[in-house]
Amino acid sequence: MELSDKIALVTGAGSGIGKATALALAAEGAKVAVLSRTESEINATRDEIRDNGGEAIALTADTSDEAQMRSAVETLTRTFGGLDIVVANAGINGVWAPIDDLKPEEWDKTMAVNLRGTYLTLHLTVPHLKAGGGGSIIVVSSINGTRTFTTPGATAYTATKAGQVAMVQQLALELGKHRIRVNAVCPGAIDTSIDDNTDQRNKSESEVPVIWPEGEIPITHGKAGRSEDVAETILFLATDRSRHITGTPVWIDGGQGLLR
Repeated sequence: MELSDKIALVTGAGSGIGKATALALAAEGAKVAVLSRTESEINATRDEIRDNGGEAIALTADTSDEAQMRSAVETLTRTFGGLDIVVANAGINGVWAPIDDLKPEEWDKTMAVNLRGTYLTLHLTVPHLKAGGGGSIIVVSSINGTRTFTTPGATAYTATKAGQVAMVQQLALELGKHRIRVNAVCPGAIDTSIDDNTDQRNKSESEVPVIWPEGEIPITHGKAGRSEDVAETILFLATDRSRHITGTPVWIDGGQGLLR
């Protein structure tokens, strides 16, 4: 129970990596505030944590909406009395299309959720980490935009994921004097439902015809990783076991990015 005296916020915790992370943190004793814009999903995550003997509250908010996020963070700190761990996981794939087909409003939506949402999450929680004497921030980025650039039409998505890693490295220096560590995890193919929310158009116009080596993910013979694989790394970065690690992106892709 390494986190028995810690309080955590996990955004995008209704499913996938966020949910697995929330469950992992709670299993180590953390009080967890789980946040999503989908009330039914986030309530289910909260209830699962409680059913397993953990302590959790559910927060419903759109991470790109300042008023909703401000209210959510205020509820968190009022309920638990502080904050030690922030997992900025909420994000979307958005629309993947050739740059001359990608609409401005589609670009703006991906930027709003993935970059503005990350910014607002950190903007509103860092004061509480400072007040508590330090903490750990983990941003969920991707191999796209940080290690690979081969996803057809994913210009907006890769730009946000590269931007998140840049934020992490910038803030690691800015917040180090406050004993706040800031790191990123960059998953490859993970068995989640995020692909269900991907709108891909005119793929043939932007893709490069490449034949990959057999088994795109070497360590799993081509099979996607699990949300729990990412959650375990986030758990490590949230604990004092990673006390001397900051400003670091960790690729969790089974070697997939090295083939691309």
